Amino acid sequence: MRRSAGIVVLFLSVMILATGCSPDFTQFKPIDPVNGGIWDRYFVFPLSWLLDQSAAFMFGNYGLAILIVTIIIRLLTLPLMLKQIKSSKQMQLIQPEMQKIREKFKDNQQKLQEETMKLFQKHNINPLAGCLPLLVQMPILIAFYHAIMRNSEVREHTFLWMDLGEKDPFYIIPLLAALTTYLQQKFMGVNQDNPQMKMMLVMMPILIFVFAIQFPSALSLYWVFGNIFTIVQTYFVKGHELKDQKEAAK
Repeated sequence: MRRSAGIVVLFLSVMILATGCSPDFTQFKPIDPVNGGIWDRYFVFPLSWLLDQSAAFMFGNYGLAILIVTIIIRLLTLPLMLKQIKSSKQMQLIQPEMQKIREKFKDNQQKLQEETMKLFQKHNINPLAGCLPLLVQMPILIAFYHAIMRNSEVREHTFLWMDLGEKDPFYIIPLLAALTTYLQQKFMGVNQDNPQMKMMLVMMPILIFVFAIQFPSALSLYWVFGNIFTIVQTYFVKGHELKDQKEAAK
């Protein structure tokens, strides 16, 4: 779990360094898919184009376009999310064994790490599997930011009470981003018997809130839509598992 916390902090730090806290629109060059290099050609331009096409499909509404693009991205990264859910479930199942190892080797950190890795190998668990979706989100979010700020149609569009290229003045979207992050973790089965995981259950939403108040509403909206998609997806996956368990018990 310390690795997950470190990745979250790294993720937010990279976002802040890559985008800046107070965007100056004059610093953004137009998106150039021909001469703009790999970043523009394969990351920023496809997202900007997809936003424009989705908005055209939704009668010019870029707020709903963000929803469509979010669904497309989440469907493409669905295999990773399913791995994360599976990894979370496996980690819960081995918690009693992990607790015994912690108690037995609490004064020997090297032995503790060795025995923990043996336990992971025994159950064929990759401890980093749960971090893969977050790692994948890093370049996507940075590219999404550039697709917003370097596309005047998106940047200057309003949706509900928000200017998509500006921070939410009422902090509603950042609060929703934090709340849905918390609910997503709960749905994915964070083990609250583990102090580190319990801490992350609280710290992750706080970090996301701090992140969300720094950046354009469009980016926070993407995060909220993504969290809701994951919550619904997890509900159906776990609901299917519970149904199978009930049928097996009959």
